[in-house]
Order: sequence, then structure tokens, then C-alpha cells
Amino acid sequence: MARRPLILDDFIPYRLSVTSNLVSDTIARTYEALFGLTIPEWRLVAVIAERDGITQQAIGATTRMDKVTVSRAAIALADRGLLARVANPDDRRSHLLRLTGPGHKLYAAVAPQAIALERRIFAGFAPAEIAAFTAMLRRIEAAALALDATGDAP
Repeated sequence: MARRPLILDDFIPYRLSVTSNLVSDTIARTYEALFGLTIPEWRLVAVIAERDGITQQAIGATTRMDKVTVSRAAIALADRGLLARVANPDDRRSHLLRLTGPGHKLYAAVAPQAIALERRIFAGFAPAEIAAFTAMLRRIEAAALALDATGDAP
């Protein structure tokens, strides 16, 4: 079987990265302009809103953001009074992050904007296409995690 040459523009991991960066940049500009939030800060707000009382380590695992990025976002949000760190009764070495009242208000304001942006980005796609695309993304994620878990990935 003949090997095909690598053409970066047709290389699916590259296409995923470029598309993801483009979508993230578009959303980041909106969040920054409307709410003064970076993408990592917004992700923390959203994850904490969904799972009140979560550790920074769990946020990193959920979002695939590195420890430094999560830590910086948490510090920035805490400095703005949007989240609080409380003692973790299960592990005294870590803290649980919780949204404060202003943090919940921010989430309530940002979440509808996030959904509206998603609708605008995917307005040209049929619901079945979006469902199939979402399912495929989840399968790609599972395959990458499985490859990583077996040690077959460099």
C-alpha cells in the first residue's frame, strides 16, 4: 500500500487545531469585550457553575488545560471576587473552587451569550449534521485518550 504524502492542509489533526483556534479566538474576543474574561477564565466559571466545589486539578483534567493556566485563571477570578477557595474536606492539600454571588451573576450573563455564539457559528448546519459532528468529536476524543492511555502516542 502506497503511503500518501503529508499535506498539512489536509492533515486532520492540523485542521482540528486551526479550526479550534479560530473558533476560540472569535469567542475570546467576544468574552473579553463584553465581560473582561479570557477563555481559560470563562472555562473555569462554566465548569465551576456546573460542578460547584471542584478542585483545580479536576478542572485541569476536565478541560485539558495545564496547571499553570488553571491556577492563573483561578487567581484572576478570585481577585475579581468571582470565585472563592474553600477548604477541601477530602484533601487538606487542595481547595475547592466555588462561584461567589457575583460569579453566579456573571455566569448567568455569559452563558446565554455563549449559546448565541454557538448558534451563529453553526447556523449553516442542519441539526443532524451538528449531532453527527458532536458524536464524531467525542469519538475522536475517546480514541486520542485511549491512544494516550496505552502509551502508543509519543
